[in-house]
Amino acid sequence: MRRTRWLSYSTSNICFNSILDGRFRQLQDEREAVQKKTFTKWVNSILARVSCRISDLYLDLRDGRMLIKLLEVLSGERLPKPTKGRMRIHCLENVDKALQFLKEQRVHLENMGSHDIVDGNHRLILGLIWTIILRFQIQDIVVETGQADQTGKQETRSAKDALLLWCQMKTAGYPNVNITNFTTSWKDGLAFNALIHKHRPDLVDYGGLQRSNPTHNLQQAFNVAERQLGVTKLLDPEDVFTENPDEKSIITYVVAFYHYFSKMKALAVEGKRVGKVLDHAIETEKMIEKYETLSSDLLTWIEQTIIVLNNRKLANSLSGVQQQLQAFNSYRTVEKPPKFQEKGNLEVLLFTIQSRMRANNQRVYTPKEGALVSDINRAWERLERAEHDRERVLRDELIRQEKLEQMARRFDRKAAMRETWLLENQRLVSQDNFGYDLPAVEAAKKKHDAIETDIAAYEERVQALVALSKELEAEKYHDAKRIDARKDNILRLWDYLQELLKARRSRLEKNLTLQRIFQEMLYIISWMDEMKARLLSPDFGKHLLEVEDLLQKHALLEADIAVQAERVHSANAAALKFANGDSYKPCDPQVIRDRVQHLELCYQELCALAAQRKARLEQSRRLWNFFWEIAELESWIREKEHIFSSLDYGKDLTSVLVLQSKHSAFEDELGARRDHLKQVMGEGESMVKAKHFGAPKVQQRMDDVQRQWQQLEELAAFRKQNLQDTQRFFQFQGDADDLKAWLLDAMRQMSSDEVGHDEYTTQRLLKRHRVLRDEAAKNGATIDTLSKQANSLPEELKNTPDIQRRLKDIKDLYMELLSLSDLRQKKLDDTMALYTIFSETDACELWMGQKETWLVGLETPEKLEDLEVVQNRLSILAQEMGNMQARVDDVNKAAKQLEDSRHPRSKEVKDCQTRLNKRWEAFKAMVEDKKHKVDSAVSLHNYGLDCDETGAWIKDKTRVIESTQELGNDLAAVMTIQRKLFGMERDLAAIQDKLDFLRGEAQKLVKDHPENAADILARQDELDAAWDTLKQTLKAREESLGEVSKLQTFLQDMDDFQSWLFKTQKAIASEEMPTSLPEAEELLSLHDAVKGDMDGHEEDYHRVRDTGVVVTQGQEDDPQYQQLEQRLKGLDKGWDELHKMWDSRKNFLDQGLGFQQFSRDAKQAETILNNQEYTLAHLDLPDTLDGAEKALKKHEDFVITIDANKDKIQTTLEGGQRLVDSENLYAPKVKDRMNSIQDRCEKNQDKAKEVSGKLKDNRDLQHFLQNTQDLTLWINEKMLTAQDTSYDEARNLHSKWQKHQAFMAELASNKDWLNKIDQEGEELMESKPEFEPIVMERLAKLHELWDKLEQTTQEKARLLFDANRSELFDQSLADLKKWLANLQLQLQGDVDEEVTDLTSANILDRARELEELQEAVQQHGPIREDQPELEVEQQALQRDFQQLLTPLAQRKGKLEAAKSVYQFYRDIADEILWVEERLPMAMSQEHGNNLQTVQLLLKKMQVNYFIQFQAHRSFNCLIIHIAYYYSFYLLIFVSCDYLNVLQMLRDKFRDFARDTGTVGQERVNAVNQIIDELIEGGHSESVTLAEWKDGVNESWADLLELIDTRNQLLTSSYDLLKYFDDGKELVVQIEDKQKELPEDLGEDFSKAESFHRMHAAFERDISTLGKQVKQFQETAARLFAQYAGDQAVAIQTTEKEVVDAWKGLLAACAGRRQQLEETASKFRFYTMVRDLLAWMESIIQQIETQEKPRDVSSVELLMKYHQGIRAEIETRETKFNACVELGRTLLVRKHKDSEEIKEKLRQLIEKRKEMMLKWDDRWDWLRLLLEVCQFARDASVAEAWLIAQEPYVASKDIGQTVDEVEKLLKRHEAFEKSTATWEERFSALERLTTVSTLGLFRAVVVKGFPLILSCLRSDSSSNKFSRRKTQALQRSPHNFTQ
Repeated sequence: MRRTRWLSYSTSNICFNSILDGRFRQLQDEREAVQKKTFTKWVNSILARVSCRISDLYLDLRDGRMLIKLLEVLSGERLPKPTKGRMRIHCLENVDKALQFLKEQRVHLENMGSHDIVDGNHRLILGLIWTIILRFQIQDIVVETGQADQTGKQETRSAKDALLLWCQMKTAGYPNVNITNFTTSWKDGLAFNALIHKHRPDLVDYGGLQRSNPTHNLQQAFNVAERQLGVTKLLDPEDVFTENPDEKSIITYVVAFYHYFSKMKALAVEGKRVGKVLDHAIETEKMIEKYETLSSDLLTWIEQTIIVLNNRKLANSLSGVQQQLQAFNSYRTVEKPPKFQEKGNLEVLLFTIQSRMRANNQRVYTPKEGALVSDINRAWERLERAEHDRERVLRDELIRQEKLEQMARRFDRKAAMRETWLLENQRLVSQDNFGYDLPAVEAAKKKHDAIETDIAAYEERVQALVALSKELEAEKYHDAKRIDARKDNILRLWDYLQELLKARRSRLEKNLTLQRIFQEMLYIISWMDEMKARLLSPDFGKHLLEVEDLLQKHALLEADIAVQAERVHSANAAALKFANGDSYKPCDPQVIRDRVQHLELCYQELCALAAQRKARLEQSRRLWNFFWEIAELESWIREKEHIFSSLDYGKDLTSVLVLQSKHSAFEDELGARRDHLKQVMGEGESMVKAKHFGAPKVQQRMDDVQRQWQQLEELAAFRKQNLQDTQRFFQFQGDADDLKAWLLDAMRQMSSDEVGHDEYTTQRLLKRHRVLRDEAAKNGATIDTLSKQANSLPEELKNTPDIQRRLKDIKDLYMELLSLSDLRQKKLDDTMALYTIFSETDACELWMGQKETWLVGLETPEKLEDLEVVQNRLSILAQEMGNMQARVDDVNKAAKQLEDSRHPRSKEVKDCQTRLNKRWEAFKAMVEDKKHKVDSAVSLHNYGLDCDETGAWIKDKTRVIESTQELGNDLAAVMTIQRKLFGMERDLAAIQDKLDFLRGEAQKLVKDHPENAADILARQDELDAAWDTLKQTLKAREESLGEVSKLQTFLQDMDDFQSWLFKTQKAIASEEMPTSLPEAEELLSLHDAVKGDMDGHEEDYHRVRDTGVVVTQGQEDDPQYQQLEQRLKGLDKGWDELHKMWDSRKNFLDQGLGFQQFSRDAKQAETILNNQEYTLAHLDLPDTLDGAEKALKKHEDFVITIDANKDKIQTTLEGGQRLVDSENLYAPKVKDRMNSIQDRCEKNQDKAKEVSGKLKDNRDLQHFLQNTQDLTLWINEKMLTAQDTSYDEARNLHSKWQKHQAFMAELASNKDWLNKIDQEGEELMESKPEFEPIVMERLAKLHELWDKLEQTTQEKARLLFDANRSELFDQSLADLKKWLANLQLQLQGDVDEEVTDLTSANILDRARELEELQEAVQQHGPIREDQPELEVEQQALQRDFQQLLTPLAQRKGKLEAAKSVYQFYRDIADEILWVEERLPMAMSQEHGNNLQTVQLLLKKMQVNYFIQFQAHRSFNCLIIHIAYYYSFYLLIFVSCDYLNVLQMLRDKFRDFARDTGTVGQERVNAVNQIIDELIEGGHSESVTLAEWKDGVNESWADLLELIDTRNQLLTSSYDLLKYFDDGKELVVQIEDKQKELPEDLGEDFSKAESFHRMHAAFERDISTLGKQVKQFQETAARLFAQYAGDQAVAIQTTEKEVVDAWKGLLAACAGRRQQLEETASKFRFYTMVRDLLAWMESIIQQIETQEKPRDVSSVELLMKYHQGIRAEIETRETKFNACVELGRTLLVRKHKDSEEIKEKLRQLIEKRKEMMLKWDDRWDWLRLLLEVCQFARDASVAEAWLIAQEPYVASKDIGQTVDEVEKLLKRHEAFEKSTATWEERFSALERLTTVSTLGLFRAVVVKGFPLILSCLRSDSSSNKFSRRKTQALQRSPHNFTQ
């Protein structure tokens, strides 16, 4: 509050001075206010045309935008576009554009500039608007006076006079109106009303106006003009009704009236002319409206009618469709004709309209689109098409409904027939009469099959009825529910009949199954009796082959017994089901249990006999197998005893190692045989313990073999020990000789007296000596190792003189070598120290001599510039002295070392050291003295300059303060004072600090320069006096100002704030565009900091604003305070604009940041694309399968990487799209870059697909080549086996024959391998013709090898067969004799006892077996002449066989006769059964009760008997025969080979079908012919005969269908049985293959690869098995779809067994393949690691053993060699990465050796890091060395140039004549050019290098350059160069010291 009161008081004092001119100023302000209001409204009335408006005339025109728009509207011309921006410079530019336009319009603007408008000068802004009004509103007014001038023309007035004259003319005659001016004549308002009444009398009641009420008059006139005429109300009544109205405002308002009434008059004249034309046009318009209305209505009707006609929802009944058709006909005759007439009327109306408009020269009317006559015609055409379609649809629907009614009637008729038939058959199948034996049950089964067949045939009729109902339902018949209900009833009856039929079949099948089980039990018991006789045979074999043969036969017998076990168990289980079940029982359960128990006892007895015989046969095989193994072992032991008894132990180390390698192989073989021996011995011991019948012989053979084995092991151990001793002896000799040779050579080097003739040679010798000492230390351990080797020798070798002598010589030499090494090391160290002292002392003294010479001649200059040069050179010298001090210290250290070691030249060294130290101390004192003098002189000069400068500064500030005393105390003066004293306090503080500093300097200089003390102190006193004057002046001014200083403080704060505001606006208004992401983020961060600064100044803004309001309060009329208020308003506007500019800049920077972020992401995406393009451009096709697969896998991984990176690229594109969608400033660039990235990405994807295709093709080719190679290796391996001819011995000949048979089978099975390769090659050539040459070549070679192998195999088979023929023949004869004996026993039986029914007559297969046996006997070929006894046995066998043929034929005849008899019995039984079934019907006593019943019974009897009798007579025999065959072969099916029996059944039934088709068709044709003849003859029962005929034909068709069905059933049964048999066989094959898989994985890479190839061959072998499994699965799927129930389950079970076995085999194969691949990968990884480690070790040795160069060329050569090493490393990078990837892959797979793999991988990576680190260190060292050498070279050149130029620069010759001076000038100019060139070189030398950063020095090079520069100071350019160089050298010391 106190501050507010103070401000008010101060303001009142200032206003007192200007109170005298207040009245004048008040009037002026009133006039300006009126003008401002009037002009503002006028401007708004003009700008309203472009929808713009201003609120403050002074403020809104400052930016120039509204001014430009105002001039554009008034002039109708386009002005230059205004400049964007709110800054003052932008506003000035826009106002300049407007003022320039006015000048072009010849408008005179006096004393007016753009800055006046921008600053808001009220007077000038009002003057500008008035000037614009005069130019564009008043200047064009011209009015005729009515008087003629001298020329006779009417006199006219213009502009303001014309406007006044117009007003006078228009108001003439109006009372109380006398217009003489534009001020007082308008005060009463009557003049305004008169003008309005003159032109619009209807608006103003002039007579009612009174002059005494001017305010009302003015208000009425202004309101009427605004509301009725649209003239803007520019004035208010109080603006006019005043003492002195403003003339300009009234003129502006009256001009608006003038322009409005002038325009109204022109419009009235034009209206009368247009009237007539409008009447005619209105009439035409009405006709047009009528046309449009009628056409619209017609089109609407047409569209609605079309919609109705297109409606396809028709009635779903016949009557409904008929009604819709009637309605359609009504439409065509009633509704359509009037509309057609209306369409014609429209065409006439349109023609009339167009004719009238052409007559009036008007543009002809054209109806709008859609209402043209052509449009109406097209709509009418669509209506007629819809009408036609409607008629067609109705006609079609009527026909469809009539058809549906007919179908419904037909359905009802057939449904009644089906219901009756179903009910009758339900009663039939409800009865059970099966019988109690197998034939009776089979007959019942046949009868039931016939019923089922009949019912199954009737299913088609039921389905036809269902189909008919579905058709009615699909056609949406209106009574479909009733039809569907009746259909459901028939289907329910049908399903119930099916259930009854199924239940009856189930009961019948149970009876039939039980009877068949009983029959099966009889067959099994008979077979068991036969087997018991064979098991009691006493033959157990006389050698191993015979025992093996007997065991094989017994295994077959046991397999048969095992098969029979399944039959026994299945038969018993099946029988017990009927005894134990709770359901239907077809027989007494006790009978069933008795039969089951008897069968079990028989089977157990048979199993016991089989087990006893097998045990005896196995004991025999065990004995003979043991004898065979023992014989093999004895043979091998004898062979190896001969080898181990050899006395050859080698002649040197190489031969001994060869013999040891062979012996190791022998020992490995011995170890392998040892396990085999243990197994054989264990077998023998177990036989002895078990008290085998051959135990004595077994024990004897075991003892012999044990003794021989013990001897063999002793021989092996003895030979091994001898070989080891020999190897150690020869190894010791070689190592001792090598070590002795090295020691002698080292002693020769150590004994040398050469110590070097200079420092370099001595240093080189020291290096060699260190290397030699290191090698000697390493060889000390070698001597110890050699002693240990000697001690490990046997006594007879260790104590030999040669061994001891060698050891003693080596040790003596080594000790002597160590002593010589110490002596030589001491000599070399002393020599090196001596050379170092002398050389360094000379160098230091030389340098000090040069510098002393320079210091002696150096005088202290007088000028400041020269002093600075000398000071700079002394600084450089100080740096050089620091380096020299280190060298002096090194000399002292070396001298101390020589003195301690009492070197012979110690005294000389001591003198040299003392001399150097004394001179160095004297030199340092000289330098310090010279430096002190120069620094003091420089300080004196600088002191004088600083005093002058400070005095001038103080005087300047004093004058500024004094200049403010005459300005006064008003606001303007205060503002001026404030502007002049801005920053005074800050300057005074700086002056005070400067004075304190100068006082200290003066004290120092007085001490250093006593001769100048008076001058120094006088200057100091002058400064103190000036400073006191300044302070007194400032104090006096402050006292004179008083309270005004506080106002000054406010103005100062406001100026500071405005300064800050302008600076901040300037900073924000920057249009700097960010060029990178960091720059964008930095700019955004700086922009946010600006926001923080703005927030910090917000308090200052409010403080200044509040203070300004208080200061200006109550001073609104003071112009100065008005200006201050305008500044405050400008401050407010600037503050608001600052925030707007900040927001705009913020938005701009955000967009820039988004663009830079997109650019960063796009750059990353482009980098990814570049890498992809590079990878895709470098395609390599490997030439191995492994490489091809790896390349393909690598490419697949690369494709995965592309897919993964696609997300990143997509993210980048999405970000770019967001920028484009948000209309970012850089949207076009973003879009272009997005398109580029997307195109490249798509191209890379296409290229990747292409590369993938090429790699796959190469993989297929390499796979084919690998297969051919594997097969070639396999063929070569088998070729060795096939070429083995060791079968000329009689022993094991049969075994070799069997092995060769297996070999041939293996060869045949692998034939598919060759075929598969052929197929693969053909497919490869077909798909890729470019591979055809290489594929054809490989296939040709492969076939050649295969043909050769087959020929060799066949030849070997022939030779083996010839060698083994007799043995085979003997075995075959024995088998034949045994079989014939069994056959004779069977022929001795009685046929009548054996054959009791049809199923017993089974002799045909036995006869066929005999025929096959006879053929086998004949195949043995002729007997050789040298074996007559074999020929005799063969003849006897043939004779016995011929004797059996006759009784065999007799037995066959008896069996066939018995078969015919039993067949006849069967036929008779069937006929009797048929007669018995029909007899009750024939003997029925029902004769009917009326005529209708009798006729019905008669008709039924005739039909049944006639049809059934004829059918029975026609094919009864055939049916009986097929049933006979079925039952006969069914029994065979149970007891024998199922497939063969079923095949026989199919053949027999095929014959039956053929005979039935031939004979039956003839008989049916005959019956049809007879009936046709009777009907044609007019028989009385023609209708009945026709029905009989239809029944016969239908029965015949049913019979043919049954035959076809039966054939299908037989085929299905055959397929099913074959399926089960194939399944068992496949399971056995798969299990055998699985057992062949080994478990060994290999001990090294080669063995693992070998196992892998063998496994690949094994997988190819089982591929054929896979095809069989696939075919089996297809068969299973087909059969499963055909069967259901138990059969379907059995099919699934068999398929599951096969598939599970196959999957198990595949899993085992895959597991072994994976193990083999992992093992091979592991060994390959180990190999790669070993190779890489060895290579990296060699690289490290190369890096460490390189020499150190001495010049640039040698360094560059070494760098080139080092880069070659890097190139080699990069070349190996691929192999290294592959190795690491392989190791990591094995670790990911969790290999069993993961720990070892991880360790090797770690070693590999660490070794590589070590190698790369050593390479980088060496490379950095070479680069440093190169810089040093280059610097030394350039420095030497520069120093030579300096030395060469010093004489010229130091020369005193300046010429004696003009010519000489000109020559010297030219020479000097040339020298300056040269100096400029060399300046760049010295600058290059001065730049910091890597060496300089590491502490190396280089400043010595430029030691002479400052001297040259100081000599050039006389020339201006040289002075400039000198100053620049001096500054550079002043900066240099810091760099050098660092």
